[in-house]
Amino acid sequence: MKNYVQASSLEEAYELRKKSKKSAVLGGNLWLKMSKRDITTGIDLCRLSLDKLEENDEEYRIGCMCSLRDLEVNESLNKEFDGSFKEALRHIVGVQFRNTATVGGSVFPRFGFSDVLTILAALDAYVELYNGGIIPIKDFAAANPDNDILVRVIVKKDGRKVSYQTHRMTETDFGVLTCAVACKEGQYTVVLGARPHKAVVIDNVQLLNPKDEGEVDLFIDQVVEQVTFGSNMRGSAEYRQALAKVLIRRAINEINA
Repeated sequence: MKNYVQASSLEEAYELRKKSKKSAVLGGNLWLKMSKRDITTGIDLCRLSLDKLEENDEEYRIGCMCSLRDLEVNESLNKEFDGSFKEALRHIVGVQFRNTATVGGSVFPRFGFSDVLTILAALDAYVELYNGGIIPIKDFAAANPDNDILVRVIVKKDGRKVSYQTHRMTETDFGVLTCAVACKEGQYTVVLGARPHKAVVIDNVQLLNPKDEGEVDLFIDQVVEQVTFGSNMRGSAEYRQALAKVLIRRAINEINA
């Protein structure tokens, strides 16, 4: 890295970002340091007070420089969403790592293995981009990364019940498959990540009687048929498909316990 700049405003950061494809916004630098990317200018947002998690009656506003640990231990956030943030984040490497890794650095690259993106995609969540404005996180996740800057993540309080499930070969390894299920008024959202591709969202699927095993079986088959799974060193496509059925069932049972 040839140049390091602490931006004094989002406008300055965005202009620096546009100048070169080899510039990068710096988060916790934990994923960035493992890449082979050639970076000429590192843009630090540390002076812009974006490390705050704010709450009002309608939503949470999570600054891009908040650490993953901030989300993991936030009592209000976890009470609102049934402890799903703690469950999603507690497996990520270790506490020291989560104290440094940022929300922006975990969300903006749309990593296929991202537990953070999986849980957020199951909620009524949005990203605020400096140039692109506020868009649903599902649309953001489906798009390719560009030169915009992620300012914050907004999560609405809409009363949905949430469960997060994952399968890992070891406690702090990347997930073989990640799964988040949310329910609001009988309508279910299922998110499957680490397929090993980035998270896919199956939205507005109805399950009238979650206590009926036959109906649950049909629901799970309907969801899994819409998802493409792949193979890598952690598991085959067939294994992930079988895992998906197990994790979705566990999530439904937890939501309706």
